[in-house]
Amino acid sequence: MIHEVDDVLRALIRAEVLEGRQIAVVFDAPTREWAAKVNAPMVNLYLYDIREDMRRRERGLHNEYDERGAIVARRRPPRYFKLSYLITAWTKRPEDEHRLLSSLLACLLRYEALPPALLAGTLAEVGAAVPMSIALPPPEDRSFADVWSALGGELKPSLDLVISVPVTASPVYEAGPPVGDEGLRAEFGDVPAPGEGPGPTEPQPGRGALPVYGSRPGRPAREPSGPGSGSGPGESRARAVSLRITETRGTPEERPGTKTRGGGSSRHGT
Repeated sequence: MIHEVDDVLRALIRAEVLEGRQIAVVFDAPTREWAAKVNAPMVNLYLYDIREDMRRRERGLHNEYDERGAIVARRRPPRYFKLSYLITAWTKRPEDEHRLLSSLLACLLRYEALPPALLAGTLAEVGAAVPMSIALPPPEDRSFADVWSALGGELKPSLDLVISVPVTASPVYEAGPPVGDEGLRAEFGDVPAPGEGPGPTEPQPGRGALPVYGSRPGRPAREPSGPGSGSGPGESRARAVSLRITETRGTPEERPGTKTRGGGSSRHGT
């Protein structure tokens, strides 16, 4: 993965910055000993830091499908890692180094991600963009002066290039077979079984006979109510009773129909 990013950067710089000039593109650590051996113009891209880009981390699992569209496996989403490159120009004159850095900056500013046409290998297989940024302020936990101090070299003008690379290496969890409808049947409501008639019904005021909620074929039917059932005329309405309570504020003597110590009764309507 890292070597594939190196190849893309080398191809991009050679095509759009160097344009056939005899300038090498290397990835060496610019230590004091290495700098003493430089005897030809070159562009150095030193990879000095690798860390995960926590802002791009995703949760959950991604599904993998077969040719029928069924889920066959699940895996974790890609995790992005930031590759930080320290770009420096090496020539005999500082003016030439500044011109080369200017061309590098103008080239890299034109892209917010690595060009898809240059991606190969696993970077192309992922199918995701590879974001990059150039010359942003360094994180608070380090500075470029610390990098040069660790290398033991002299501080030079440089560009900081950060590339967020997706990494798909993760465990794969195989999915179980798809759930079919064989041996599974779900029924809701009072649906009669095949070959059986409808369940018990009951006449409702102003409507026809409706199924009795909660009844099933084979259950004991409810006792019928209504005319001809042997019940009184008042019992046919016993299933739908509404109660209305009227409250009148005031003293007991002022409330009409309110029971007091001397007698009387409260008024309720049904």
